[in-house]
Amino acid sequence: MIKEDATYQLAALRAGTISPRELMEETLDRIADVNPGINAIVALREREILLEEAERARPGLLQGLPMAIKDLAETAGIVTSYGSPVFKDNVPAKDSPMVARLRKAGAVIIGKTNTPEFGLGSHSYNPVYGVTRNPFDQTRSAGGSSGGAGAALASRMVALADGSDMMGSLRNPAGWNNVFGFRPSYGLVASGGPGDMFLSQLSTDGPMARSMRDLELLLGIQSEYDPSHPHSSGPYRPGAPTAKLTIGWLGDWGGAYRMEPGVLDLCENAVQVLEGLGHSVKVMAPPFPAEALWEAWTLLRSWSIAGDLGSLLQQPHDLLKPELRWEIERGLAATAEAVQKASEIRSDWFRCRAEMEVDILALPSAQMFPFDARLSWPDAIGGTTMDTYHRWMEVVVPASLIGLPALCVPAGFGDAGTPMGLQLIGRRGRDADVLALGREYESATNWIAQEPAFG
Repeated sequence: MIKEDATYQLAALRAGTISPRELMEETLDRIADVNPGINAIVALREREILLEEAERARPGLLQGLPMAIKDLAETAGIVTSYGSPVFKDNVPAKDSPMVARLRKAGAVIIGKTNTPEFGLGSHSYNPVYGVTRNPFDQTRSAGGSSGGAGAALASRMVALADGSDMMGSLRNPAGWNNVFGFRPSYGLVASGGPGDMFLSQLSTDGPMARSMRDLELLLGIQSEYDPSHPHSSGPYRPGAPTAKLTIGWLGDWGGAYRMEPGVLDLCENAVQVLEGLGHSVKVMAPPFPAEALWEAWTLLRSWSIAGDLGSLLQQPHDLLKPELRWEIERGLAATAEAVQKASEIRSDWFRCRAEMEVDILALPSAQMFPFDARLSWPDAIGGTTMDTYHRWMEVVVPASLIGLPALCVPAGFGDAGTPMGLQLIGRRGRDADVLALGREYESATNWIAQEPAFG
């Protein structure tokens, strides 16, 4: 049962084919068997408590389904460390709005999924819990920052997982773990918690799953309308497949995005699947200068991180990830003029995208296959030096910068046996179109059936 998708498991629970306690037992047995080599699930709660909670799960769409929450989302009664030694003993008294929606729907929260420190960098390692490894090759990274979620799904420890995405944090690990991951239009999954809700629009929560039907099930719950959030546009409702779409294949953005050999081949094959389904594919020249996108993104990202986490500079130097300290210092040094210029570039890019005569933009979900898990981050791709800790994942910036919906679908496996994904990026607010296309793609492929070798 544990290897089936969430929709199947929930149907079995409703039919009485399996009891909530039995499903929880299977889940915990699977975690005990697989997690020691993967390290995707952290802060796992006590077995007997979880078995009791499963038996009295709250009625709802997810009633009785075990879930682990990404360790960036505040979860009442469970350590929420953000991957930081500063917060290694932090136990929130209240759930974040997204977690509260999952509990309301009947999910049983078993623990957390691992993430890099404060979600920075697409490699899930931290000094609190250590490294999350890729189920398809345990010497390799599972990606991040939702690496724990992606690896837990791929290794069949959970059937549904929440993630969050600022700079590809849903899309990169989805691609590297052979699952689906969706960054919704900004505001569809709204979080009306404390803090700013107007200035920064770079990050959002979203769903990860092993099937499109599961992905849309979870998105429908995560996207409950939040009247306390000015950009809330939920709830999500699935749409019927639209007329045939025009898909713009951008490849490596005219050479601006350095790619490891094999990445483009897999993604081109995936795009051809869509063409075979009757959609029109257009090979596009770069529609906007990549360096301008990067300039705007890095400035706005550092500025946002400094605003949220700037007070951490008061902590002892050895308690902060060097990349976090770099982001904060860079953001604090940003002038009002520089922030304005970055936002003007962002605005120009949004207008550019709005004027394109293509419905979907297609790009790889990462610029390289999973790298050595012992590294902090890859410093080069094919001989080209990466000048920052996140330059190697620049390919996710076009969607993140302007809050576009972006679905990562499995694109196959490279020569070394590790997965790759394809981004399908829609127009803002047209999430249902992107997901309908994802359902079509899923029906024509079967990559998800390929499990890690340990079975």
